[in-house]
Amino acid sequence: MESKIKVTVMGCGHVGQYSARAVQLAPDMELTGIIEMGCRLDEIRCMFSGIPVVESVEDLPEKPDVVILGVPSRTVIETAPKLLAAGIRTVDAFDMHGDPFMNLRETLGPIARENGSAAIMGAGVDPGVSTIIRSIFEMWAPTGLTYVTYGPGMSMGHTVAAKSYAGVRNALSITRPGDPGCHKRDLYLEIAPGFEFEEVKGRVLADPYFNHDDVRVFQVEDVNPLIDMGHAIQIHRKGGASGIDNQLLSFETTFHNPASTAQVMVSAARAVTRLQPGAYTMMEVPPLMYLLEGERLLKRLF
Repeated sequence: MESKIKVTVMGCGHVGQYSARAVQLAPDMELTGIIEMGCRLDEIRCMFSGIPVVESVEDLPEKPDVVILGVPSRTVIETAPKLLAAGIRTVDAFDMHGDPFMNLRETLGPIARENGSAAIMGAGVDPGVSTIIRSIFEMWAPTGLTYVTYGPGMSMGHTVAAKSYAGVRNALSITRPGDPGCHKRDLYLEIAPGFEFEEVKGRVLADPYFNHDDVRVFQVEDVNPLIDMGHAIQIHRKGGASGIDNQLLSFETTFHNPASTAQVMVSAARAVTRLQPGAYTMMEVPPLMYLLEGERLLKRLF
């Protein structure tokens, strides 16, 4: 039997915790460590008894094959290059679209190739699986328009971004559907003592996570009663195939955001061990590489 893939999870928030559980459930993987800040070490050790919980990759008892980065996207920019330079493969759920995403890819690619490592970027629901679905729709109907509608549901990346600002004791960002292909946000903020709501609100809304969107901001005493980690995505494409118009393609899902993101990241952790050195989006990886029993799936489907 082939040796198991040694996986470490960095960051043990919602996505990190579900990633660790998913690794433990994967028969071809071994959870060899969790990396977390010192203030939470005892808490995480209680959650994952018998698993090394440390503050840095250097403190791990053995070098992992893959590190799943369950950390904020802005932290990926600092963390992934160091791991790749050490010959450790990485998987992230980087969710800053457009130029930040492509710039990260251009940064990680050369480092990974020079050090014999590999990275899969944006391995989540969106970007990630929904991106693949959109590409399949364009293969099916190469002319036309695709509309993506998100929500209603909790946005993990936007919530984390809002929490990072001084004066925000806690936060919750909800994506809500707008017109077809558009979305809006409701942002709920708990304001720490000594800070003014309007001043904190202004700084948060200037963040790139929010400054391009239609955002309603509400001050609340406690965000916890509002939290529901479910989310939804609807993808619709109206286009042409073989020169014939009015091809209507649709995909719709509701899901638990951090659990689904974590599961996709764990599947990507399997795939990244099968890739040549470099940095990849999920679209660039053959689907069978994500699966434990790809050959069996081929026989079942074909």
